[in-house]
Order: sequence, then structure tokens, then C-alpha cells
Amino acid sequence: MSYVTHVSTSNELQIAANLSKARAKIFLETRYYMRDALSALFNISPLKIPITAHPGEPPKLPDGMGYISISHCKDAFIIGWHKDNIGIDIERSDRNFSYQKLAKKYFSQDNIKSYNLNQYSILQEWSAIEAAIKYDRGKLSKDIKEWKYQKNKESIYHKSKKIKLSIIQLPFLDWTISIAIKNKIIYNLPKVICSDV
Repeated sequence: MSYVTHVSTSNELQIAANLSKARAKIFLETRYYMRDALSALFNISPLKIPITAHPGEPPKLPDGMGYISISHCKDAFIIGWHKDNIGIDIERSDRNFSYQKLAKKYFSQDNIKSYNLNQYSILQEWSAIEAAIKYDRGKLSKDIKEWKYQKNKESIYHKSKKIKLSIIQLPFLDWTISIAIKNKIIYNLPKVICSDV
């Protein structure tokens, strides 16, 4: 863990000291990657990046510096940055989970019928919902049933808040990446940085 402490603020080191060893490692590593990537983007020293990123909360940049979203799975970490709000999710394409049970419990019956309970299609919907929740700074337990995914329209809709987002889904090596943004403009896609953890 010592190799990342040189780009950790004193506040981040204090937070890490109160976490378990495993959580502290992930916390400091992900903050390292964020600072390193944003340093290259803004041409600012990593320690001078004014980011607020507490455990379990979405990272924030000051007004005028854009928006950042992060996600990780067992062997990858991804950072998405855009001048407008963004949500991002990464999942292993071969993720082992109870996909039929999850789909029947949370997803719309129309989608389930069109997927014919195909594992990869369900993973794509799950990933899209995760990205949308991160865009909206919501909670998975509260919002999962609110989001309606429309794969054929590459969009997702929050029923009670009436929020409609574009969803960009990218297969990348062993992963599925979902990006939620307000308007999908091909020439102005978010900057995506992906790295092994």
C-alpha cells in the first residue's frame, strides 16, 4: 500500500487509517488512480487535484471542473470524466450471479421476455441501472426498481423522477462498461480511463 501514499492527502490517509486493511487498500488505490488520471487531464500535480472522495460516496470535483464517476469489479477499476454529469459502471462479462432470480425480482417483465433470461442481456441491464444510479447519486436499494431500461433505444428512464438518460454500452476485453449521460453526442463522449487494480 505504501506505493500509493505519495499521492494521498493527509485527509485520505486519516480516513484509510479507520478502515479495515482490505478496504483501506482499495480506498487509497482508487484515489491514487483518480488523482493520477485527473492530473494528466488537467495538467495539475496529483496532490493538488481538488477532489472530495469519501468511502461509499460518489467523488466530487469543484464547480467548473466537470464530473467524475468510478466503478470497480474484482480485477478492474474505471474512471469516467465529462464536463456534464456522468455515471459509469464496469462488470466482468463472465460474472457469476443468480441472473434469473435478479431479473425476476427487479426487472420489467417486458425486458425479461425479450431477453429470454439470457445472462449477458441481464448483466447489461444491471450495468445500465448501476450507471444511471451513479449519475443520479442515488442508492441501489432504493432506486433499482425505479429505472426502466430500454436497450433498443439505448436509454433508461426513472419512473418517479421522470429522468431520461442515454446509455452507452461498450464491451471491452473481459468487461462490460455502461455509461449514463443526459445527451449522447458521439463527438463529445466522456473520457474513459480503464486500468487493472
